Amino acid sequence: MPRLMPQTTPIEVRGLVKRYGELLAVDNVDLTVEAGDVFGYLGPNGAGKTTSLRMMLGLIRPSAGSVRLFGRDPQLSVSALEGVAGFVEAPSFYPYMNGRRNLELFAALDAGDSAARIDESLEIVGLADRAKDKVGGYSHGMRQRLGIAAALLRQPRLLLLDEPATGLDPGGMRDMRDLIRELSARGMTVLLSSHLLAEVEELCNRVAIVRRGRVAYQGSLADLRQQAGEGYRLRTTDEARARAVAVAQAGITEVVAGENATTFSARDEAAVSALSLALAEAGALIVEMSPRHATLEDLFFRLTEGEESALASETRPKLRVA
Repeated sequence: MPRLMPQTTPIEVRGLVKRYGELLAVDNVDLTVEAGDVFGYLGPNGAGKTTSLRMMLGLIRPSAGSVRLFGRDPQLSVSALEGVAGFVEAPSFYPYMNGRRNLELFAALDAGDSAARIDESLEIVGLADRAKDKVGGYSHGMRQRLGIAAALLRQPRLLLLDEPATGLDPGGMRDMRDLIRELSARGMTVLLSSHLLAEVEELCNRVAIVRRGRVAYQGSLADLRQQAGEGYRLRTTDEARARAVAVAQAGITEVVAGENATTFSARDEAAVSALSLALAEAGALIVEMSPRHATLEDLFFRLTEGEESALASETRPKLRVA
């Protein structure tokens, strides 16, 4: 069978549902991962991320909906996983064997020349000098990297990783970050599920945020921040007067008194400039006026801890910066 063309969409999920008795683990999920994405699949523990990945890899059968990997259904044929690799939850190895021997066993399960890529895979993940050591002596981060090495034996165009940085120390997280960047630079599409927001913010160009099995947002991080708008922090010589001026000013909204400052949102930069002038005229001299950019963590918690009704009818809700 000829190989699929690289421009075919790596992941298309439509109406995906998974039920376990009364539990609705995945609820009508639509997901599109484009070629070249480093795509973050975000959500609290128990939000259905791992279950979704299992269905994408054909490990469990959906209750409803469809998955297409490069246009093919993994439930119909194992050939749909051509060009696809990854791991769900922690990768498993024989601890009494060394890293190379474990990869040799993985390569033996695949047809083709996977064994010829063992050295290259170990080099990419930074384990070439530890290949002869028993896996039982590896750190958690080394085992995670060995799991990626095993995936690389298949020369994947699409890599699915479930919580690859969980449990790593700061050095291990940095190494994992660098590794994923390198794989992306080599032309690989990566989907990683995670609840480590700082890692996703540094790595991913697009994200989906899930809550209770449903997608609350899907799109680029830049679009997500744009929807959130930009807020400002304001301190003056007369806080009470400044708040009164801000509330009355056109284009200024969401004026909130804080413990040491006032925060507000603005329609545009012109509204901020007009507020500055109005404050000076009112005798509330500006000590500080600085933009407050919403972080991924801010946006994540607004989407995953808000009212259920806010998520029931739309997948790209408008966010507010307080």
